[in-house]
Amino acid sequence: MRKVADTQTTVTDMQDFRIDSEPFYLPIEDEVDLFKIAYENRLPLSLKGPTGCGKTRFLSYMAYTMDLPLITVACHEDLTTSDLVGRYLLDGSATRWQDGPLTLAVKYGGICYLDEIVEARKDTTVVIHPLTDDRRILPLEKRGQVLEAHNQFLICISYNPGYQTVLKDLKQSTKQRFIALEFDYPPASLEEEIVIHESGVDRKEASDLRKIAEKFRAMKNRGLDEGVSTRLLIYAGILIKKGVDARRACTIALIDPITDDPEIRKTLQEIVSSIV
Repeated sequence: MRKVADTQTTVTDMQDFRIDSEPFYLPIEDEVDLFKIAYENRLPLSLKGPTGCGKTRFLSYMAYTMDLPLITVACHEDLTTSDLVGRYLLDGSATRWQDGPLTLAVKYGGICYLDEIVEARKDTTVVIHPLTDDRRILPLEKRGQVLEAHNQFLICISYNPGYQTVLKDLKQSTKQRFIALEFDYPPASLEEEIVIHESGVDRKEASDLRKIAEKFRAMKNRGLDEGVSTRLLIYAGILIKKGVDARRACTIALIDPITDDPEIRKTLQEIVSSIV
């Protein structure tokens, strides 16, 4: 294969992938400093944690703070290597090559974020392996080329360990190519601040929502597969701010999205009624 050096280009080439305004994010521990170290040393990064706990928001915040393009790929079981790398498209009577999201980030620099990577097929995710060691290359087999990654390229993945199964798990050969940042729901005081800022509810309402979440999360593996996310607390807060009755808002934003079991729903509704 023909080797192609990393492509230097102007900022405007990746302007569509830049974050326009600063995302609201409250650091929990040392994740901001660790991300900067990972980026400076080109260490592939894995974000692990439950759904809706702030992994994607954190990455958007870091991309904005460091003025980096962020190309996000929502992984799914039908995702192919061509979806990531690129493909030839018909253009009139001829064909033309169209870069995929991974190739764009490799060529021009920035963060390529593979969200919920365990949802993708294992034969698709192996394409990232050469980018996660000291080679930092991306083979384009259909073009007979090997791209060297731009010096501002970083690959990040995320997944929820709570949903791992034998069929949906990362291979060890993939896991051990990344350093990992563990995420969880924010501490109570920070979670209240997030809900207040994002939804506009007052402190008492945010505190009530956080207390409900705490009790729901305590039921994980005791009827619930997963606790209620910070994202859903924000949704409930928005409904309350818009005039929806608090108990009704909690039902449609906190209870119905996480369970269909009638008995569990009844238990959760009793928890809500005891707090709001």
